[in-house]
Amino acid sequence: MRIALFAAAALTTVAMLSTAAQAERLTDAPLVDAAWLEQYLGNESLVVVDVRDPVENVAAYDAAHIPGAIKAPYAGTGWRMEIEGVPGQFPGVEPTSALIGKLGISNDDHVVIVSQGTDASEFGAATRVYWTFKVLGHDAVSILDGGARAWEAAGGEVTAEATVLEPTTFTADFQQHLLATTADVEAALADGTTLVDGRPVAQFRGEGKSPVVRIAGTIPGAVNIDNGKLYNAEGASFVSADTVAQLASGVGLEANEANIAFCNTGHWASIAWFALSEVQGNKNTRMYDGSMAEWAADESRPVANGI
Repeated sequence: MRIALFAAAALTTVAMLSTAAQAERLTDAPLVDAAWLEQYLGNESLVVVDVRDPVENVAAYDAAHIPGAIKAPYAGTGWRMEIEGVPGQFPGVEPTSALIGKLGISNDDHVVIVSQGTDASEFGAATRVYWTFKVLGHDAVSILDGGARAWEAAGGEVTAEATVLEPTTFTADFQQHLLATTADVEAALADGTTLVDGRPVAQFRGEGKSPVVRIAGTIPGAVNIDNGKLYNAEGASFVSADTVAQLASGVGLEANEANIAFCNTGHWASIAWFALSEVQGNKNTRMYDGSMAEWAADESRPVANGI
C-alpha cells in the first residue's frame, strides 16, 4: 500500500509516491478473506477500493474504513452512467481509464474491492466494479469476501482518516469479449447461446419489473439464476464454486458453455457473471450491461412474459 501523508487541516490523506511500485499480482483468487487482506495491508502494490454507498445519507467510509482504503462509492464515482437513455452502462474505455487513474490506481496495482457485504444486491457493487477492471484488461483485482462486515467481524482495524492517492495514469487493454452488446444478444438468440437472467425469479417470470424497464418479462429462452442465491447474506460470504456449479447445471448450463448474463442494468448480472466466470471458472461468460433496460426499450425486440 502506498505511503500516505496526512493533511493537518482535514482528514484527507494524500499519498506521495517517490517511485512507482513494480507490477505485482498478489493473488489469482477472485475473492480474498480478511486474513489475506490483513497480511497484505501495507504492501506497495495493494490498493483497497471502498465502493460503499451512503446509507440514509450517512457515508460509511467517512465513519470507519480499512486503513489506507480509498473512497470510490458505486453510485457517485462514475463506474456506470446513462447512455442514450439507458442507465447503468459501462462508460467506455477512455472515461473509465481516466477515472481509475484519477483515483490513483495504476496498472502496477493489485486492487481489492470492498463493499459493505450486506446482501447479494449490495455485494453487486463489488462484482460490477470488478467486472469493469476485467473489461479494461486489469487482471490484478480481487474482492474482499463478505466486504466490510467480514473485515469488522474478523476484528480488522478501521479508521476515519480518509486516503486520497496521487492521480496517475491507467492504460486499458480492452477485453471486448467480456462485454455483450445488444447485437451479441440478438446473435445469441439466433444461434442458441444460453442467456442467463440474474434477476429475482419474480422479475424473470414477468410478475414484476424494474421501473427502468419498459415491460415485464425476460428475453425468450433465457434461464434464471437468481443473484440472491449466490451470496450468503447471513454469513456475509459468496457461495462456493460447487454451489455455483449446482445452480448452473440446474438450469442446464454446462461448465464451459458459452453464455451471456443479463438483468435490468448489468448490476445483478455482474453477480451472475462473477459467479460463473470467476468462481466457477467458466471463461465463456459475457455480461450484457444494457440488459432489459436496453433490450425492452425497442418494442420490436421479443420479450417473454408469464414463464
